[in-house]
Amino acid sequence: MKPDSSTAMEKNSSLWKNLIDEHPVCTTWKPEAEGAIYHLASILFVVGFMGGSGFFGLLYVFSLLGLGFLCSAVWAWVDVCAADIFSWNFVLFVICFMQFVHIAYQVRSITFAREFQVLYSSLFQPLGISLPVFRTIALSSEVVTLEKEHCYAMQGKTSIDKLSLLVSGRIRVTVDGEFLHYIFPFQFLDSPEWDSLRPTEEGIFQVTLTAETDCRYVSWRRKKLYLLFAQHRYISRLFSVLIGSDIADKLYALNDRVYIGKKYHYDIRLPNYYHMSSPEVPRSPLTEPFQNSKRYCNK
Repeated sequence: MKPDSSTAMEKNSSLWKNLIDEHPVCTTWKPEAEGAIYHLASILFVVGFMGGSGFFGLLYVFSLLGLGFLCSAVWAWVDVCAADIFSWNFVLFVICFMQFVHIAYQVRSITFAREFQVLYSSLFQPLGISLPVFRTIALSSEVVTLEKEHCYAMQGKTSIDKLSLLVSGRIRVTVDGEFLHYIFPFQFLDSPEWDSLRPTEEGIFQVTLTAETDCRYVSWRRKKLYLLFAQHRYISRLFSVLIGSDIADKLYALNDRVYIGKKYHYDIRLPNYYHMSSPEVPRSPLTEPFQNSKRYCNK
């Protein structure tokens, strides 16, 4: 075993010696530069590798790299006259071209209903969400129509079993018949209820949601949406951000209705609000709006 290992080491050392020590060094350089096609190929390679991510970034990369390999193949055929260089560059050009066609077909084949197109362009596209990701979200949902004066949910009766996002129309939110705020397009209908429950818990609405106009909304079933979150962590984080922002908007909408004294605008984020809205303090006409808004926020 030892003679064999020593022989292998000698062969390896001789190989490295031939590659490094005894390899001929360029003594004379080619006086003239390569043709314009070679330099164009190099420029396309540099610009092509600056492409971004996502489907459109891939289209950018493969288009420029494919053109670069094509220019290299033409250069090898015309100037160098080397069959191996031409063959490799032409094969790489064909691979890039096939990848470009495949990605372009995927992007073009993504089509949505009108409601999803409006939802994507108004809410998801500004956040940088790609069409394939949005398609995954859209396939798990359905578009529902809610006629004027019909209820999406009734206080104390409707179970919380879905998450919905308003696309068109306006929804009125009330509690015990008292108006709280409106829900406008591209806002969730039930984000506070969704956020108040764990995946294994069940609950019912503590507010009533009534359509003031004919409405259209996109709805996700609770179990199906949690399954989607388990499969795609990115989508789960996206919805977490959207729902949190929507709840904050609803809190500010409630804040705009809270006044003290002579129309003084009171901020519900201030600590004194909790003392004024606590059950121990006797209720008065001035603190009544605080009680109602607190009851809505806690549910």
